[in-house]
Amino acid sequence: MWRYREWLPLGPEESPVTLGEGATPLLRVARIGERYGFDDLWVKDEGKNPTGSFKARGLAAAVTRAVLAGCKRFVVPTAGNAGIALAAYAGRAGVAARVYAPASTPPTILSQIRSFGAELVVLEGHIGDCGRATREYAAESGAMDVSTLREPYRIEGKKTLGLELAEQLGWSLPDAIAYPTGGGTGLIGMWKAFGELIAGGWLEGPRPRMYAVQADGCAPVVQAFEQGAAQCVPWPEPRTAAAGLRVPAPLGDRLILAALRESRGGAVAVSDPQLIACAHELQITEGIDAAPEGGATLAGAIALKQRGAIRGTERVVLLNTGAGWLYRS
Repeated sequence: MWRYREWLPLGPEESPVTLGEGATPLLRVARIGERYGFDDLWVKDEGKNPTGSFKARGLAAAVTRAVLAGCKRFVVPTAGNAGIALAAYAGRAGVAARVYAPASTPPTILSQIRSFGAELVVLEGHIGDCGRATREYAAESGAMDVSTLREPYRIEGKKTLGLELAEQLGWSLPDAIAYPTGGGTGLIGMWKAFGELIAGGWLEGPRPRMYAVQADGCAPVVQAFEQGAAQCVPWPEPRTAAAGLRVPAPLGDRLILAALRESRGGAVAVSDPQLIACAHELQITEGIDAAPEGGATLAGAIALKQRGAIRGTERVVLLNTGAGWLYRS
């Protein structure tokens, strides 16, 4: 992703902390498209990143800037993939990391966090509980808290998703993007990238309609969007098999909702059986090792088409934010 360094927070003489993140494939899924009536359906497969998810982009940028500023210790709460990414990039930079994760996190993900050398603290509860523990530890120890949107650079790494999409589509943009929304930084980052590309004269025309896809067991963004609210109400007792969607109160809720409305997009919730079935369908029909979150975007796109929000003739991009193998023990 550092081929876009002029768009990123990196000076001319500075070197990033990198594991080769970015440049993930954008794959047309013609068989699934034909099955559900989509003429031009694509998957951006972020499971091909070094740590198995799109979190590599944001944590590479965050760790790079903090280490350049002298930081020696990091901490993060995680639903799973951010913890792996921080552990790996902290290891790459030769600095310490502590990760707080819910006990419900898939065992393979917890194992990966440990294997990269981070100090892992497993707590009962959800990511919000881990966030409180993270802030307490950061205040006590002086560690850099790289929680979602509590530092300015993770969003810059996520922005490269939008830059890559535009380049891979020949400097054009899709009509609609379905994004699995937990913390929502990828959606916010892409929306920022598209605005910057248009402002810089690289692209013309409207930005894509952005659609947030959530699990019906944890859908605060869907609820707020449907109620016309500017921010989310914390979701009580979040439950879903898609760990990355188990975020009851996204800190970036105002930015997510603003992007959905500015783009004339929307939000949709799908059930766990639907998202699990769609992840499996991507695996067996197209050979894409989709995480449950990636399955959610296919289920969401199908639901949106049935509603008439997405037309079958439009170019639609689904975000598979992580690798399915991380969820299998």
